[in-house]
Amino acid sequence: MATRRLKEALPKQLLEDIYRYSEKKLTGVSLKYMMNFGSFPNKKNLLISAQFLHKELLVRLAHRVLELENLPYGLSEKPPVRKVRDWYVDSFRDLRSFPDISDYEDESKFTDLIQRIKIRHNGVMPTMALGIHQLKQDLKKKVGLNELPEIHQFLDRFYMSRIGIRMLIGQHVALHQPDTLPGYIGLICTRVSPVDVAQNAIEDARSLCMRIYGSSPEVHVYGDPNLTFTYVPTHLHQMVFELVKNSLRAVEERFSKTEQDPPPIRLVVADGIEDVTIKISDEGGGIPRSGISKIWTYLYSTAKSPISDCQQQLLEAPQVMAGYGYGLPISRLYARYFGGDLQVISMEGYGTDAYLHLNRLGNVQEALP
Repeated sequence: MATRRLKEALPKQLLEDIYRYSEKKLTGVSLKYMMNFGSFPNKKNLLISAQFLHKELLVRLAHRVLELENLPYGLSEKPPVRKVRDWYVDSFRDLRSFPDISDYEDESKFTDLIQRIKIRHNGVMPTMALGIHQLKQDLKKKVGLNELPEIHQFLDRFYMSRIGIRMLIGQHVALHQPDTLPGYIGLICTRVSPVDVAQNAIEDARSLCMRIYGSSPEVHVYGDPNLTFTYVPTHLHQMVFELVKNSLRAVEERFSKTEQDPPPIRLVVADGIEDVTIKISDEGGGIPRSGISKIWTYLYSTAKSPISDCQQQLLEAPQVMAGYGYGLPISRLYARYFGGDLQVISMEGYGTDAYLHLNRLGNVQEALP
């Protein structure tokens, strides 16, 4: 039995607690709820928030520990996956041994603890990618990773859970910051300008493209610069950065060997009643129809994987131009986390359009795994 591995490593009581918490249901919260609650970050509200998080994080971590322990195809045995599992166990143990939160002093200590937990988990994504890469190497002869739906479903659940845990911790910690920018409630901004966030993400993606290729296509932005809505700007930046980065690479690689100037990428921001939608259009040659379903699978990429060049590079510099195959599936999870979505439509031989739909009402509960 796979669970014997945890049995060997952990005290009986801790293991029993992990099982007990893993049977409890997760409690999702909406952007609106986080915002209304965080609008008055007085001591009483922070205390209630900490008490909720103390219970909720134990449930979310326990679910992930058991899932990491029982993965198919021997994935749980891979050293990087074991390492990630152990981080989750350590965080569960820390939270479990933290006493009930009854006053403001407890709340302050708890906030320090969850901040440390968030830092402990910083390396989860590249470490997990390394484990998946090792699995891919093992199975290369027998089966393609794209044919293992249960691995992809696990990764969707795992990363969606990670986005949620980091959002809840980040929001609680941010409510303690004294020098909050105007319009911000923790990590949430009530006046996000999608045009401004897009401009910043474009700048970052283009400077990365310049570093790698020595040049970068132009990106033209269309939309009302005065449009604002409530969202988490860091999530929006991450998604737009990924999409623009993909388009820049496709256009750069298609036109770098020709005399032609690369055509600009177009980014359009549309203001709807339910959604703010961002469309990113390029003329980078598109994706064959047979490849479209693969773009949502982890570690599928049309670019050469940087992992195969140097495994350590993955852990030290995850921000390379392309190659992990994580950008699109993770961006779609960020979009879906608060009730949006991401769609990609391609014309092989011409280019690709990505539609990023962002729910502007803020009333959708977290999409929990």
